Amino acid sequence: MSAVILVVGEGFLADRVCGELTTKYEVIRQTDFESEIPEATDLALVLHDTWDPSIHQQAEEELRPIEIPWLRGFVSFGEGVIGPLVRPNDPGCSQCADLRKLMAGRDRKEMWEIQKGIAVNGTPPSDIWASRSGLLQIAYLLEAEIERILQGAQAEAEERIYIINLKTLKSSSHTFLPDPLCPVCSQLPDDSQTAATISLKPSPKISGSYRCRSMDDLSNVLVKDYLDHRVGFLNGKLHDFVPPFADVGVNLPLFSGDEGVAGRTHSYAVSEQTAILEGLERYCGLAPRGKRTVVHDSYRNLENQALNPLKVGVHAKEQYRKTDFPFKQFDSDQAIDWAWGYSFLQERPILVPELLAYYSLGCGQGFVYETSNGCALGGSLEEAIFHGIMEVVERDSFLMTWYAELTLPRLDPYSANDQELHLMIDRIRAVAGYDLYLFNSTMENGIPSVWAMAKNRKKKGLNIICAAGAHLDPLRAVKSAVHELAGMMLTLDGKFEENKRKYEQMLDDSSLVKQMDDHGMLYGLPQAEERFHFLLDDNRPLRTFDEEFKWKTAHKDLTDDLREVLQVFGRLKLEVIVVDQSTPETKRNGLYCVKVLIPGMLPMTFGHHLSRVTGLERVLRVPMELGYLKKPLTIDQLNSYPHPFP
Repeated sequence: MSAVILVVGEGFLADRVCGELTTKYEVIRQTDFESEIPEATDLALVLHDTWDPSIHQQAEEELRPIEIPWLRGFVSFGEGVIGPLVRPNDPGCSQCADLRKLMAGRDRKEMWEIQKGIAVNGTPPSDIWASRSGLLQIAYLLEAEIERILQGAQAEAEERIYIINLKTLKSSSHTFLPDPLCPVCSQLPDDSQTAATISLKPSPKISGSYRCRSMDDLSNVLVKDYLDHRVGFLNGKLHDFVPPFADVGVNLPLFSGDEGVAGRTHSYAVSEQTAILEGLERYCGLAPRGKRTVVHDSYRNLENQALNPLKVGVHAKEQYRKTDFPFKQFDSDQAIDWAWGYSFLQERPILVPELLAYYSLGCGQGFVYETSNGCALGGSLEEAIFHGIMEVVERDSFLMTWYAELTLPRLDPYSANDQELHLMIDRIRAVAGYDLYLFNSTMENGIPSVWAMAKNRKKKGLNIICAAGAHLDPLRAVKSAVHELAGMMLTLDGKFEENKRKYEQMLDDSSLVKQMDDHGMLYGLPQAEERFHFLLDDNRPLRTFDEEFKWKTAHKDLTDDLREVLQVFGRLKLEVIVVDQSTPETKRNGLYCVKVLIPGMLPMTFGHHLSRVTGLERVLRVPMELGYLKKPLTIDQLNSYPHPFP
């Protein structure tokens, strides 16, 4: 028995496809969805010579409840679009495809307004590029796609669209990911206490690393699933040949603007993969896309099962008093959104304010400014948690050093006896013209941490660049920090020289340091070097890696390392809280993303007015406990200058 095909639409495309299919299948023709849809329909086609998104929305509403798969074809702004094949019970619908295509486009805001205008005013006029030849090309491709679908090749058509350039008739195929927040096909579960419970599982390391998945294992899926210039949620990449090492950036398009992330290694291929993973991590941290937030209440009502928000550090009272300050003091009686996390100290799920579990690129409407601090991606949940903790430790040690002006021991990088590190240092000196300084910034937790500083030997460009690293293997911490330093070398010199007057004003008025870039650029000024007097004391002898770093254990299973780290924080009475930020986009490839919160540790913020130390007494006592000072600090004694973390 031949298949029954319903064709909904009018125009040349619908006429042509109907005429061809009639010779092979039973074809039922309708101009719209006003008529009753035949129950025996095997496949529906929605075909138009123009773009009317409301018709596709209507198709979802009409065909999904009666479980009829459908395929669309239409013309929009000089292009023909075919697909996706929408299967009613699966995620990945026409609305998902449209959103991905919209977001990947350069004119996403304008296209969004056009789409809303079409919804109000009706179908737009015919596209001037919709020539007979162009429509015939779309029809040919449509007919071939229909044949594949009816012959059982549905999987190849799902989550895929074809785009035909009507000027050149060149066609291209693009896979897209379902939108987890899609109002049509999303199948997200509610956030729950049960789902937040974490039971650590084995996570064997690979190749002596602190990872459980290799880049080779991921290389086949990263570009295919996540990077596409037309429908990818990462929509562009750039090889930067200026820094001394391989630097690749990818673009995460957002309605608020493009967000760039970078991968920095010794290989452009690996840097591209690393950048994609960084983009995934950033995407997961922006908003809850793996579960639906369901708890909305006040802290007073939830106190017995929630984190006290004041424990994470808040802004200074004088900042809250300013009329133009974007945040308000925390009100325990105000209802807010909460996300479920897991406390390893209490060994139970715990509610965390959603604005701490995710971040919003500096937007207000909350009680603190939260960044990506503690966000990490891994090939297992355990791997993600481990690296999330390392990032919290890295940034805490950097800020502790800065606020307390700690005279850190300076490290002899050659004492590590690592040829790769030696070559990295030599290349930075020869190619970029910077000397490298390394300092041991390990805090009371004992996790090896380093402050890395690059000092310019040239007359132009940034004078000082700072970075940080933390890892159970101090060599990995150092190399990570050095790669971060290298990514800023030479690339920012032009911007620095062009805006030097602005940075000189920031030197005199710290309140002008408002953006992330301002922190690093300010300390590019030679005049700012005096603020590093506590580190740049050449009278202190260099220390070896063996003398300074005492963490010696290393396990074959990363989960054993993680448990050891958790035990350290438990002894210090520091609570490690993990919020699972994983989304369907990451889980499809066995990748997990988390946000790690350790109340009491210093959170990294950008914009001097947004620093958060109020309520964090650790910064006052730990310098004394480590022997740097003879007595605890007071708030007034903390370094009042903007931090130099870039």
